[in-house]
Amino acid sequence: MATIKIQQIKSKIGYPVDQKRTLEALGLRKIGQVVEKEDSPALRGMIRKVHHLVTVID
Repeated sequence: MATIKIQQIKSKIGYPVDQKRTLEALGLRKIGQVVEKEDSPALRGMIRKVHHLVTVID
């Protein structure tokens, strides 16, 4: 299955707890950190929830 790279581009400070937990579930802790995950509908939903804090890298 394909993989997807996700990078945190903005701080989670000042955002709701559920969005902070979503970032932690994605494995993101610092600005600029990149993680590579298996692409799935659940992962796409998590990205959509915090789309203003992350970017998807090609």
